[in-house]
Amino acid sequence: MKTFTHIDANTIQEAVSALAEEHSYPNAGGTDIIGLMRQSIFPDEMHPKSIVNLKSITPSLDYIKEEGGVLKIGALARLEDIAESNIVKTKWLALAEAAHKTASPHIREMGTIGGNICQHNRCWYFWKEGNRFDCIRKGGNMCYALVGNNRYHSIFGGLAGCVAVNPSDTAPALVALNATIKTNKRDISADEFWSVKIPGSTVLDKGEIVTEVQLPAFSGKSSFVKFAIRSSIDFPVVNCAAAIGGGDVRICLNAVYGIPKRATAAEDFIKGKTINEDNADSAGVEAVKNATPLPYNKWKVQIAKVMVKRAILNCA
Repeated sequence: MKTFTHIDANTIQEAVSALAEEHSYPNAGGTDIIGLMRQSIFPDEMHPKSIVNLKSITPSLDYIKEEGGVLKIGALARLEDIAESNIVKTKWLALAEAAHKTASPHIREMGTIGGNICQHNRCWYFWKEGNRFDCIRKGGNMCYALVGNNRYHSIFGGLAGCVAVNPSDTAPALVALNATIKTNKRDISADEFWSVKIPGSTVLDKGEIVTEVQLPAFSGKSSFVKFAIRSSIDFPVVNCAAAIGGGDVRICLNAVYGIPKRATAAEDFIKGKTINEDNADSAGVEAVKNATPLPYNKWKVQIAKVMVKRAILNCA
């Protein structure tokens, strides 16, 4: 690991000021950025010169509370705390389930909600130790997965030439539950938080950090389902969240595209219909009707279909 400067930010403004500097990166639970640094994933010109510790901010951003029917979660709230929160489990179940199914118990005890929605992709070409593949996400000119092993990559095409997928488990739950991501400078709808212009990125500006996640009051039923090779610890092959109630239907797939993907065709199909096996299955078919899988990941299309079906049935 190369040398870097470590900065303990005492306030949000201190963190923002430090992160405005070139090659400065935030750190909360450390489950993403530390691995990138330790394995020398970045090219030299992108390697962090300073790491800004967000855990030292006061007052702490690790809260979970309900105010006026709105769920408010600080960006530094740990995934395990979200998974075990009675408030979250009672009214926003999909998010509790998503947090519970993220990674391993040790990771959940360290990883934060802010980190989980801002993490880097997990493409093995991007993550090859020593920056062996200077891919398009690191300033290169090529997506190696397009011509190489792409069995876990996008089944709905690429973003800016890249076919890596968004790996977050909490992201589809936040989209399905119509969350708002609050930063030090603005409020962003979860539908618009991930960038379609810069592969593997959020829409956050330099020096902008997530401070809170808000979920509006919800009286319906929600669900999160996940398929992974090793179900207890792995990143998703496909995951899906659904929220149905109050005349509204929101369904979001993830790990199938560069950003979380609303299954709008499935939403339109199931809205107003009885939730049963046949209708849920048909909605799953609608969700993947426009899939364009790569040579080695056609099998993910069927899994995505089934994930949509199961998420809907769980909301019956």
